[in-house]
Amino acid sequence: MNYIGSKNKLSNFIKNTVYSVVGQDLSSTIFCDIFAGTGIVGRNFKQEVQKVISNDFEYYSYVLNRNYIGNHLQIHDKERYILELNNLELKEGFVFHNYCKGQNGHRQYFSDENGKKIDVIRTQIEEWKSNKYINDDLYYFLLASLLESADKVANTASVYGAYLKHLKKSAQKTLILKPADFELSEQKHEVFNIDSNLLIKQIEGDILYLDPPYNARQYGANYHLLNTIAKYDQFIPKGKTGLRDYNKSKYCSTNSVQNEFEELIKNANFKYIFLSYNNEGLMSVRQIRDIMSRFGKYDLASTNYQRFKADKDENRNHSAIKTEEYLHILEKQF
Repeated sequence: MNYIGSKNKLSNFIKNTVYSVVGQDLSSTIFCDIFAGTGIVGRNFKQEVQKVISNDFEYYSYVLNRNYIGNHLQIHDKERYILELNNLELKEGFVFHNYCKGQNGHRQYFSDENGKKIDVIRTQIEEWKSNKYINDDLYYFLLASLLESADKVANTASVYGAYLKHLKKSAQKTLILKPADFELSEQKHEVFNIDSNLLIKQIEGDILYLDPPYNARQYGANYHLLNTIAKYDQFIPKGKTGLRDYNKSKYCSTNSVQNEFEELIKNANFKYIFLSYNNEGLMSVRQIRDIMSRFGKYDLASTNYQRFKADKDENRNHSAIKTEEYLHILEKQF
């Protein structure tokens, strides 16, 4: 997925830094990714650790992580369900009526065809679950597959804060449901969907990885349509962009971010804490160092990389911007 703050390109940097601090044998450790997003960091440690604890405040993120982290055993015949969903007859539903031009609509997040396809697939998945035709593992696998496949044909520059006036080339393509295949592991893992500062008081482990929002952009607003597809609930979309009510993170406000962060570190029952944050964040390196140093031995690693800024034309990932990514390290003393 084209996701703000994705750590996909930084995976090796993060992993090697963790190895240098904790050691390369992580087989007896509990690893927590508490601001998981699409779950890429937790997924990279899934087969190496005793357990991954994954969490995110956004429901679409929970769906992705419930599949990629929570699912760990083979799901038989899952390809058959994908094939059946791909061949359903198109029907109008909530997404078509509210997020496509259709007959009278004005929003154009998806083509009419793809809006109808999202609706019929999402409805069928829910019907199977309600009738106990599929279990939870298969349910979240199919739902994650839909979220990722829909995102590939979304008519946006990058996020869902706005749609494009005209259908771009990728949005004109027919949505094809592709499987969100996950890695198998012998170990069970845990996935949560609650405020990180509440969850931190309920869990414990060895390695805590933090990747909170860096700036004032709220993920609930930027990815509201993914939450709508994931929940598929009934509400009245607000304004030109069709927003739903969404969670607001205190990590996105200069007035609250430092207190929220310090509370998280204070309550963390983990020996090693790693915080990803870049040079464009609301907190400075000095502010983070001052907070983390109060709780143990502090260190800092950094790397330069190119992140991409979505352009307003048809090209996602249009212009490269150099960014310095910091990995703040704390060996906590209790």
